Amino acid sequence: MKVKNISVVNTKISLVIPCFNEEEVLVEFYSRAYKVFHDKDYSYEFIFIDDGSKDSTSSILRQLCKENTNCKALILSRNFGHQNAVSAGLAFSEGDAVVIIDADLQDPPELIPQMINLWVDGNEVVYGQRIKRKGETFFKKITAKYFYILLNKLSDVFIPKDTGDFRLIDRKVIEVFNEMPEKEKFIRGIISWIGFNQIAFQYERDERYAGESKYPLKKMITFALNGILSFSSKPLKISYYLGLFASILSMVGIFYVIYLRIFTSIWLEGWTTTIIAILFLGGTQLISLGILGEYISRLFTQSKNRPTYIIKEGLNINE
Repeated sequence: MKVKNISVVNTKISLVIPCFNEEEVLVEFYSRAYKVFHDKDYSYEFIFIDDGSKDSTSSILRQLCKENTNCKALILSRNFGHQNAVSAGLAFSEGDAVVIIDADLQDPPELIPQMINLWVDGNEVVYGQRIKRKGETFFKKITAKYFYILLNKLSDVFIPKDTGDFRLIDRKVIEVFNEMPEKEKFIRGIISWIGFNQIAFQYERDERYAGESKYPLKKMITFALNGILSFSSKPLKISYYLGLFASILSMVGIFYVIYLRIFTSIWLEGWTTTIIAILFLGGTQLISLGILGEYISRLFTQSKNRPTYIIKEGLNINE
């Protein structure tokens, strides 16, 4: 049941902004976000996370933090990845509600007040759902579409399609998220798993203001695999059924060969059937071992208990 009419007076909104080589867009992002927040009834903080940038991103963040004490920055010791950078920002956020937004301006900061209104109505999570994706290739659009179809077929938790990490999250949800010990984080999936009242906010996604996508094909595949493996054990069941099917097929083949040998004068000579059987069984075994290996790898990573990010420098951060 929703709790209606949260007052925004004396509340604080946090923006968590992961950055990786964003020197071309940071000042423009800050300018637009500041215009949204500077004259509102609620206070705000901008938490920028420099995820090991190689350009002048950290220098720009230092200047912004000098000019505005509501700007905070976490400079990470190296590139830990988008999801870990966001997790760092969430851990240091202080707002009653937190908005995750990338710095590339594909998700317009001018939409945030509308998301806040939905939060005020009693929704603990307001997730951005793209109804149009400007400037994206056909390949990216079609792979994103089928990724969510596959993910929801395999996952026990429904994850809304055409969503990213652009969303507003209530403090109570953030506190649950921060307590979760997972090392391989798939944030949009975890937030869906946590529950509470969640609602879609539909919008048109803009083109990148500048720069290039930080998700090339290799990272997209890794991200997709992480999402599937984090929220489903069905790949293990699929490997089991593949093995079962291969075993049954092999037994049929064995009985067929025995039948031919004993009851007929036909005898198959040559390597064709042998090679086919070896390749089929070998391929099935390798697929199953690969799936099993991915899950074991995740257990190994979790067992090492290493931090998911290391902060080299904090600017305007309350210790």
